[in-house]
Amino acid sequence: MRPYLDLMRRILQSGTPKGDRTGTGTLARFGEQLRFDLSQGFPLVTTKRIHVRSVVCELLWFLRGETNVAWLHEHGVTIWDEWADEHGELGPVYGKQWRAWSAANGRTIDQIASAIDLIRRDPDSRRIVVSAGTSGIVERMRLLPCHVLFQFHVAAGRLSCQLYQRS
Repeated sequence: MRPYLDLMRRILQSGTPKGDRTGTGTLARFGEQLRFDLSQGFPLVTTKRIHVRSVVCELLWFLRGETNVAWLHEHGVTIWDEWADEHGELGPVYGKQWRAWSAANGRTIDQIASAIDLIRRDPDSRRIVVSAGTSGIVERMRLLPCHVLFQFHVAAGRLSCQLYQRS
């Protein structure tokens, strides 16, 4: 986790103070990048306790196409509760965007299935991209996506993924 700790040090030393929606305030450095080789291990933050089960359940919830916290509750996960409405709905968040993207022509696109298909069928494609939102629907989301989009790249028998995270 050295790259993460180095980034935290750069933010503390030269980050720009910014306001935020919570009123807490943040320090920011725009456009920073972190790189991790997953063949060398999983980049789990070690400077604080991480409830790994909640992280795994959240990812599975996204991949199932869910937008309601009920499935998370069945698995003892409450991390999305503060943003859910009284029925447990979050609007068209990650699960909806990844698994049932509403195209302008009325089609529904399963971006995860499409990405997997392209990786297998056309690994040289530069269109292996999954997006979590567009400006036309963000006002219907209870919380804007933090990890906005990710793109896959296949070269020399290796699969790489680049993630853009807004916060």
